Amino acid sequence: MITLIRTRTLDDLRTDLSNHEADARAARAKAEQHELERDLATNAANRAGTTVEELRDALTRAITDAARLEGELEALRAQALLDTEDRQALRTLLRTTRKQNSRADRVYVLFHHGHLHSIHPTAEAAEIAAETEGAPRSNWTTHTPGAALPPACEVTWRVQPLPFGTTAP
Repeated sequence: MITLIRTRTLDDLRTDLSNHEADARAARAKAEQHELERDLATNAANRAGTTVEELRDALTRAITDAARLEGELEALRAQALLDTEDRQALRTLLRTTRKQNSRADRVYVLFHHGHLHSIHPTAEAAEIAAETEGAPRSNWTTHTPGAALPPACEVTWRVQPLPFGTTAP
């Protein structure tokens, strides 16, 4: 069977063939473009995955460092509190030492007819105590260091300074 084709049909078929070949070339070009885009997307996804892993590692290190630094901060805060307490204790000790160093090196003993009556930090306090006990201002004396003591029966009230806090050689 011989098929007869008219020239016009043949031309239409050739035009259709050319159009379909052009469409096929365009489809192949599009396919190649999609493959290229797929490869680029795959590479980008791989790089993104690697970056995510690196960021997770960095986050883990940052969390570990933050926990370590938090512990150090707590230790430093505790140390600062201890230092503050130590400074306060040292201030208290310094105040106490200064008070002790400023104390007199002697006490004043009040005698009544030669017997110990009371001990006072100052001569004035001893005199006030004697006057409170009824001693007239003119009936008692203060002993000066190095001078001879009058007999106890002769003096009703006597204030005598004695060394305080010293040791004998």
